Amino acid sequence: MRWRLDLAYDGSAYRGWATQPGLPSVQQTIEDALALVLRLEEPARLTVAGRTDTGVHARGQVVHVDLPDDVETDEVHLVRRLDRVLPDDIVVRTARIAADGFDARFSALRRRYVYRIWDGPTGPDPLHRNHVVHHHKPLDVSAMNDAAVGVLGEQDFAAFCRRREGASTVRSLLQLTTRRTDSGIVETTVVADAFCHSMVRSLMGALTAVGDGRHEPAWMGRVLKARTRDSRVKVMPAHGLTLEEVAYPADSQLAARAQETRVFRGPAEGPESD
Repeated sequence: MRWRLDLAYDGSAYRGWATQPGLPSVQQTIEDALALVLRLEEPARLTVAGRTDTGVHARGQVVHVDLPDDVETDEVHLVRRLDRVLPDDIVVRTARIAADGFDARFSALRRRYVYRIWDGPTGPDPLHRNHVVHHHKPLDVSAMNDAAVGVLGEQDFAAFCRRREGASTVRSLLQLTTRRTDSGIVETTVVADAFCHSMVRSLMGALTAVGDGRHEPAWMGRVLKARTRDSRVKVMPAHGLTLEEVAYPADSQLAARAQETRVFRGPAEGPESD
């Protein structure tokens, strides 16, 4: 029986989503909790919509897990039982039996991240320090939005990705917009069908270089077209990044979307995050 879990976590204490021997990970923590509360004889492996890197947070992460048919639980009790054993920095918001054809990774249409920066003369609000990056130069939000126009659409993002052998770096970047909130935080929303490794934080490195005046807006588009890593593009710190949402099609289209994604990306690839 396939279950869908929607969850949130503060990534500060973890070495990313994926299980790594001897290191704390979000995946291993949840898998251990499932095995405990459901008394599983074998571990239940989670498949995630987007693997987050060390220090990256999530409000809208989605996973699926295939549980034995004889597991005795229901949607309400599974959430309550997990809440009792999970640490405070991981919350399973909902758990439900997945619709036919659902795959948390391949059925997704798009993923939405937000990167948060404080560019004031002193550090950010101490209560936000684990989720907001301090940039020491004032940022021009208008210039950042001008720069973003040059990288939207289906493009080869090799200049902003850490390459993996045999993996495509073509992605569809649907939104890259920056605004300053009432509290003064600079928030950049990044939406794409999927992300290759370090793509969001590299895009942010280029945007901040434009925003603080080191480069003009057109420079970011030229970097993209070069299709090679540029030493002037810095990978921004992980803790400013949060996965806010993963969007899926209607239930009747889940299986078709999963098949389409597999054909386009290839079975060895997953939609990576930062």
